Amino acid sequence: MHATVHRLAMRDPGDVSALAALLARREIDPQQIVAILGKTEGNGLVNDYTRGYFTQSLKLLLGEHAERPLYIFSGGTEGVLSPHYVVFSAKPQAIAPHPSGKALAVGCAVTRELQPDEIGTRAQADMVSQAVKQAMRSALMEAGDVRFVQVKGPCVTPASMAYSRAAGAFGVGVALGEIDAGFSENDFLKDATRYSSRASVSSGVEVRVNEVMVLGNSAAWSGPLSIASRPMQDALDLDAVLGVLADLGIERTPAGLARVRAAMVKGEPDTTGRIRGHRHTMLIDGDMNAQRHIRGALGGLVAGVLGDGRIFVSGGAEHQGPAGGGLVAAIAASDSTWRA
Repeated sequence: MHATVHRLAMRDPGDVSALAALLARREIDPQQIVAILGKTEGNGLVNDYTRGYFTQSLKLLLGEHAERPLYIFSGGTEGVLSPHYVVFSAKPQAIAPHPSGKALAVGCAVTRELQPDEIGTRAQADMVSQAVKQAMRSALMEAGDVRFVQVKGPCVTPASMAYSRAAGAFGVGVALGEIDAGFSENDFLKDATRYSSRASVSSGVEVRVNEVMVLGNSAAWSGPLSIASRPMQDALDLDAVLGVLADLGIERTPAGLARVRAAMVKGEPDTTGRIRGHRHTMLIDGDMNAQRHIRGALGGLVAGVLGDGRIFVSGGAEHQGPAGGGLVAAIAASDSTWRA
């Protein structure tokens, strides 16, 4: 098996022309698409229509030609962030092995639909945990191989949006051995010492299930792609971003950065109201939601390093990385000349 990753631009929340062109040229087999992850230009809050609009546009394009891929979208492209989407495909044939011996692996799973009163509860966390394990098994990965787990869960209100993210993070943490399985849902949004350093969880009204995508490096997969991730201690943690590039063997040169195929970041405004001892106003701004602040800040930090605004930056990092921080991940090719 080997994975391919295509990062595509969109000119509006309904634009799927870039993918349509690749399908027409047979550069992507729709039946091999397993997940599509992207950033749309809405507000990223409960009433953000752009996530569902873009999902609908993709479903109309792919129709019955694709199996049921995951459609995971996060709204909000503040600052220098650029609307885009990343198409993940899993191809059955093996190609040249990765130089490290382990190549990018992609596993996906979906839970049953949640009832409204299950959102943000232990029940949701348990569903996510089982889905993560299922996705790992399907992709022949062990917990130690996993570098990034993206979950999209349902919500109904702004409050349930946060609790849904918390439940998803606990589910990932339990599956990966980062959080003890005996946790209580009373810890959600309260005990910040419990977190997963590899979870990125979003929630939205456009889904009723938990969608789970697990990315890691496995010896059972081949090809030049691999993924690295690191927790971010705070919204200024440039060292974590540079560390991911170092883990991938990437130098900050045009040729080195051209190897990057996708980048994902999760973060949140520090609830103490301070970053490295200095006051911030993200949580008390009456004109702009705090999540929009943090997406713009993290987007600028990471885009400044990568020289590219096509970054999946998601706010709301409850129990996802250290409190006031989050995580950063990148997928890169071992050879800058390789194309899927």
